[in-house]
Amino acid sequence: MKPVPMLEIINLHACVGDKPILKGLSLSVGAGEVHAIMGPNGAGKSTLSYVLAGREGYAVTAGSATFEGADLLAMEPHERAAAGLFLGFQYPVEIPGVSNLLFLRTALNAQKRLRGEAEISGADFMKLVRVESAVLGLDMEMLKRGVNVGFSGGEKKRNEAFQLGMLQPKFALLDETDSGLDIDALRIVSEGINRFRRPDRGVLLITHYQRLLDHVRPDFVHILAGGRIVESGGPELAMRVETEGYEGIAA
Repeated sequence: MKPVPMLEIINLHACVGDKPILKGLSLSVGAGEVHAIMGPNGAGKSTLSYVLAGREGYAVTAGSATFEGADLLAMEPHERAAAGLFLGFQYPVEIPGVSNLLFLRTALNAQKRLRGEAEISGADFMKLVRVESAVLGLDMEMLKRGVNVGFSGGEKKRNEAFQLGMLQPKFALLDETDSGLDIDALRIVSEGINRFRRPDRGVLLITHYQRLLDHVRPDFVHILAGGRIVESGGPELAMRVETEGYEGIAA
C-alpha cells in the first residue's frame, strides 16, 4: 500500500484579488524528502507558500492541498501550525516589544495545548534555547530583544532557522531563506536546515539560486513558471538553471 504523502497538492488554483497566480499546480512531498522549487520572478513561488500557510488575501479557487491526509485548506492558520506546518518568510517581520524568548515559548505552548500535550517548563525551554542558539550563533542578548528588531538581514534568517529548531514542526516551508545571506550566514542557516532533516519530516525550499542547494541537497527540484510546475528532476535540474537560465526550461 502506497504511503500517504506528507503534503499533496492537486491542481491548485489561487488568486490575489482578481489576479490568478497559481494555475493548476500539483506536487507531492513524502516524509523524509526535501523538495526545492525554483522559478522566475512572478511565477507564484511565494504565493504557494502563503496559500499553504493560510495567509489572508490569498484565495484558492480550485484544487486541493492535504497534509498527512487532512484537508489543509480547511484549517485556520494556527491549526496548520499546530498540525506541524512551519513557514519561513522571505522577509521576516519585526515585532517590537515582544522578545524572541517570550514569542517562542508562547507559540510553542500554544501549539502543544492545541495538540493536547503538556506545556514545556521554563527549565526545559531554556535547555532547548541553549542548544539551538549555539548551533546558529545567536547570543542570549539577541534572544532577549524584540523579534527581529535591529537584526541584519542575515541575523533575521538565522533567527528563523532558530525558530524552526525550537518549534520542531513536521514540515518546513522555507521561502527564499537564502535571500540576502553572505557566505558565512548561508552556511550557518544551511546547517540549521540540515539538522532539521529526518525521515519523519518534510521540507519545501523555495529559492532562486543553486548556492543554497550546494549546502542543502534536495531529493527533487521543480521549476515553477506561469503558476504551475513545468519540469521536475533531481539536483542536476538546478545546475541546468544555473547554466541555461529559466527561459529554455520553462518555455
